[in-house]
Amino acid sequence: MLNVLDRRGAPDPTSDLPRPDLAGDEPLTVVRDLIARVRSEGDAALIELTARFDGAQLEALRVSDEQIDRAWEATDPAVRGALQRAVDSVAAYHRHQLRAPSEFVNPTTGVRIMSSYSPVTRAGCYVPGGRAAYPSTVIHTAVPALVAGVDQVAVCVPPAGPDGVTPVTLAAARAAGVEEVYAVGGAQAIAALAYGTESIPAVDVICGPGNRFVALAKREVAGQVGVPSAFAGPSEVVVIADGSVPAGDSAADVILQAEHGPDGLAWLITWDAEVAAAINVEIAAQVARAPRRADIEATLASAGHAVLVDDLDGALAVSDHIAPEHLELHLADAQAVAARVRNAGAVFCGRFSPASVGDYVAGPSHVLPTSGTARFSSALTVDDFLRQHHTVTLDRDALARLGDDVIALAEAEGLIAHAQSVRQRGIGR
Repeated sequence: MLNVLDRRGAPDPTSDLPRPDLAGDEPLTVVRDLIARVRSEGDAALIELTARFDGAQLEALRVSDEQIDRAWEATDPAVRGALQRAVDSVAAYHRHQLRAPSEFVNPTTGVRIMSSYSPVTRAGCYVPGGRAAYPSTVIHTAVPALVAGVDQVAVCVPPAGPDGVTPVTLAAARAAGVEEVYAVGGAQAIAALAYGTESIPAVDVICGPGNRFVALAKREVAGQVGVPSAFAGPSEVVVIADGSVPAGDSAADVILQAEHGPDGLAWLITWDAEVAAAINVEIAAQVARAPRRADIEATLASAGHAVLVDDLDGALAVSDHIAPEHLELHLADAQAVAARVRNAGAVFCGRFSPASVGDYVAGPSHVLPTSGTARFSSALTVDDFLRQHHTVTLDRDALARLGDDVIALAEAEGLIAHAQSVRQRGIGR
């Protein structure tokens, strides 16, 4: 099922590695047109586009509190319990990320600096739909925002056809404490959150994963609103295996993210051709009986690869080059190797740490960088909803110590009023 790429003996095993092209002119043009329509037509555009793309004729964009309550009551108690435990786990981890205000007094200059943090007022969380329901994404986007102290969290999720938003997704909103849910998806939802419509007030930060159109839309509105720097697009996984984990387990983890559908990435990297062959056999068997076989096969056909390298160093070089969303280390010394990983959204160590645990209940948000953006960005955290403020205080002695330097630098830049602001206080040459 995986296309074998033999990089053994190559001077650079990372050269000419295939990568999916998620941008391009055509999808970007579509995204820009959708954004322009929402900006000019507001709710009317959202209602028409939702009917066209999702097959739902909406009377109102906002899901009522009554609908959310009914969805919660109709959800299986075991699922309700799992949702609540996921909320608790994600909240606990993100509370751990919060930082207290701090004070620094420069011992040389006497300048006193207080650093503090304040949340944005409104956050918009995008939750995918279409091929599957993603109640977990409600939790993994909204809970970090709420823990950060955001006052208002709005969730946009496409309706699953004429029946509206999937009930389990609404149940997750109830569990997470979300009060605003809108039955809108796609790039048009991102535009609505960024610019606002008659029904959807604009937000300050937009987060959440989605297909390439959603991810491109977030790039387009960045600057109008805050958007985490990661490209949170179609899901990816890389498994590095040495044969110490059963082939069936490794196969399951290669394909677990592939069931999200096309445009993703599913790679196996190993230096043992027999390990690659054994895992490939298991992949074929597991895909053949998978309920979401078509989606898995679509991903593997376009971006399913087994890369053969010379050794562990080569495997890490290939993985760091790809910078995958999820990296699984199926290695005898996984934790030691994890310290050597440079580029990955999240790393999962050993046989009993499948990426699926991270998708649901491990704690850190499962909104992770894709498309190579793990080279410079990270998972969604509370920091994405916080602003850091610096309060600077000087007394006369501190300003006297620094005044001549301020004047010298201001005059070097030709900013005489800057220099005068110090001299005005009777300080400086």
